[in-house]
Amino acid sequence: MNKEDQVMIGFRELYNKLVWLNKDKMEDSLKGYKPSEVHCIEYIEKNVDSNVTKLAESFYMTRGAISKLTKKLIKKGLIENYQKSDNKKEIYFRLTEQGKVIYKIHEDLHKEFQERDKAVFEQVTEGQFDSMLSFVDQYNRHLDAEIKKQGIHMKSE
Repeated sequence: MNKEDQVMIGFRELYNKLVWLNKDKMEDSLKGYKPSEVHCIEYIEKNVDSNVTKLAESFYMTRGAISKLTKKLIKKGLIENYQKSDNKKEIYFRLTEQGKVIYKIHEDLHKEFQERDKAVFEQVTEGQFDSMLSFVDQYNRHLDAEIKKQGIHMKSE
């Protein structure tokens, strides 16, 4: 097996183990909420003036799928929409108090998981971090170019 295969298999294994390890605690703490709903809540809290287009781009989903998701979140009382006085056409989202509670639970879980894994990251040198970040950035740019080359337009769907 070459190093490229080892890296890709390693990434998949890491991701799958993280999901598996965190799954029960996430599901117990966020009962009744799907991962896509929780991540949408997280995005809206962290990004001012979130709208359907920005959410679709961020999640690599169609605008139609995001519209369905946000309607569910509004119905559950987790987000609300608003418009700016200078732009009555565009609809934006923000969290309700109930949405902020879900966001806080999710953030606290992430902090707990970070604390659990801290021992590993404390051993990583600046140079190692820089190399990993450089690789991730380079691979992301490559995939962005491939998406563009294949004509996959998430923004317009």
